[in-house]
Amino acid sequence: MILLIVLSALASFAGFGGLFGVTWLAGIPTYVAVAGLLMTVAVVLSRGTGPFLRFFIVFYALGYVALIALLVAQPYLPAAFAPYAPPPLTAFTSAAFAILAFGLSRIPVMRQITAITDKYFVTDERASFEIVNGRPFTFSVRWMAMGLLAIIILINLGQVWISVSLSFFNRNWFDAIQAKNSLEFWRLLFQVWVPLVAILIASNFIEFLIVSAFKIRWRSWLTEKLYQRWLDDGTHYRLQFGEARVDNPDQRISEDIRKYIETTYGLTISMIQQISSLVSFSVILWGLSANLKLPGVDTQIPGLLFWIALAYAAVGTLITHLIGKRLIGLNFRQEVYEADFRFGLARLREYGEPIALLSGEKAEKQRLGVQFREVIRNFFDIVRVQKWLSAFIQLYGSSNSIVPIVITAPFYFAGQITLGVLTQTSQAFARVDAALSFFIDRYATLADFKAVVDRLSSFDGSMRKAEIIREQSRIRRIDAPNADLTIQKLSLHLPEGTRIVEADGLTIRRGERTLLVGPSGSGKSTLFRAVAGIWPFGSADVAVPAESSVMLLPQRPYLPLGTLRDAVTYPGTNGAYTDEAILAALRAVKLPHLLGRLDEEAFWVQVLSLGEQQRLAIARALLAKPDWLFLDEATAALDEPLEDAIYAVLRSELPNTTVVSIGHRSTLKAMHDRVIEMKPVGEGGRLFSPA
Repeated sequence: MILLIVLSALASFAGFGGLFGVTWLAGIPTYVAVAGLLMTVAVVLSRGTGPFLRFFIVFYALGYVALIALLVAQPYLPAAFAPYAPPPLTAFTSAAFAILAFGLSRIPVMRQITAITDKYFVTDERASFEIVNGRPFTFSVRWMAMGLLAIIILINLGQVWISVSLSFFNRNWFDAIQAKNSLEFWRLLFQVWVPLVAILIASNFIEFLIVSAFKIRWRSWLTEKLYQRWLDDGTHYRLQFGEARVDNPDQRISEDIRKYIETTYGLTISMIQQISSLVSFSVILWGLSANLKLPGVDTQIPGLLFWIALAYAAVGTLITHLIGKRLIGLNFRQEVYEADFRFGLARLREYGEPIALLSGEKAEKQRLGVQFREVIRNFFDIVRVQKWLSAFIQLYGSSNSIVPIVITAPFYFAGQITLGVLTQTSQAFARVDAALSFFIDRYATLADFKAVVDRLSSFDGSMRKAEIIREQSRIRRIDAPNADLTIQKLSLHLPEGTRIVEADGLTIRRGERTLLVGPSGSGKSTLFRAVAGIWPFGSADVAVPAESSVMLLPQRPYLPLGTLRDAVTYPGTNGAYTDEAILAALRAVKLPHLLGRLDEEAFWVQVLSLGEQQRLAIARALLAKPDWLFLDEATAALDEPLEDAIYAVLRSELPNTTVVSIGHRSTLKAMHDRVIEMKPVGEGGRLFSPA
């Protein structure tokens, strides 16, 4: 960075050489040097800028230095290089882009937008893929991202250069037509137009491939980081509490990330193209109208057409904002309502059987109707705003092809310009106006994009709050000094502060089968959650034997989507257990009818009854062989003989596992060595354990 600052400063000061009689620096205009000096200041001040915008500052600063070097070296280069030498304007454009990127980095909403992706451009991770001969090729993720983005920018700048070249081709071609010069007509067509279009097509093809690779890598990295953080250390569980509460995290991880990547890339590259076009075609437009006299008078206004285009776009932008500013909030709410409705439909599918058993279809229709009416109501609110915005944008866009002709026609009729100049002027006016109308043409996109950014930012904030809940929790899990599990100074409460469980000096002895009983709501399940390390509210020292494995089975097991094998072996990974072990576990828990269905994919939460699901969960324990097994009414859906048989299986198959159960049936007492009773005392529940 220091080297870049030194080089850019030297390059900018070189531009002032012509003012002091240094002839070999006289080719650099002063305005280029001034822009470079401002760019150098921006580079110096950009050290605290986020990495995404800092990339553009550094990229264009390097471009400025390289272009100044070419301008200085131009007199010493071969004459054949002269037609390809970049004009001083390109150096000015590079400096202007660096200054613009620095200015954007100071806008709060831009910092909010770029904060989501900054981590991608600063990560130290490495990735790899296999090349042709099968050898893995490793690379830095951030350097690959910056490299691909740099290539994409260069391609787009090249495409702008082609557009400028085609503008001059168009002027000369129409002048040849007006002069009836057939030789020049065909020469321009085959020697200028054909090569330029061929290069344009090839560049678009290459750009498509590079952009596809860039965007999918960007999305993959960002999505993986987001869902890994969401699932890290129970964050997804704590998002349901208090200020950390967030709606529809699934949509934010999948749909919102996809929209964010597509829109951020699209807007960034479009802005680069439009600003490059603005600078290039503004110079053309200014030059074409520099000597124009107002029809009927001798008054000249330098750059008349440029000022007209600027005023035309400014008025259009103001009107667009006044019409469409409500879209940001409406689009945000639409995403929420759509996600809530989809989630309601998914829940209906998951709980189809109990809804049917309770004849709850009428209530579900009413609930879904309320949710869908919110979708429709907000949609029509968007339509009411969008219709006027679309009408104005259509009027504005349709006028773009007429306004420049109407403005320049009087100068053509007065003989001040040729037909070729007329067409080039209208094209340049249209390109300048299109660049200035960037905000108008994309207002609806920007409004939707702001809603997506707000949803991702609030999701990030909610996860941070959930992480703070974890960090501030005073429930500590420590290594036990012996083989027993002990709980000291336990005080558990609800998120709002209501105490529910208190205990001190509770010991669950290794190898002893313990039953925890008590009235509903006395905190039995919460105690289990605290022991498992996921309940954050309260204080306690939970001492678990070092290197001991703990498994907790809830009353309603989680069955992942996929094959039956995936469901039985969860949370083990694929291949963790042999087929023989899986089949033996299924036989032990009395599920012989499932033996031939291991590789069958189904929505198992609906295929299996709750009793079958609970036995499937017990099979998981038989496979995992945990040191400590906590059963939170994990056999409540079984009849008493089958429940007795399952506990007998646990005793015989897991002789070294300490089993701790929650249950209400009196028959469970005979299956355990010790009973701990919980009774409500005062504001919170209190544990009463026999000596």
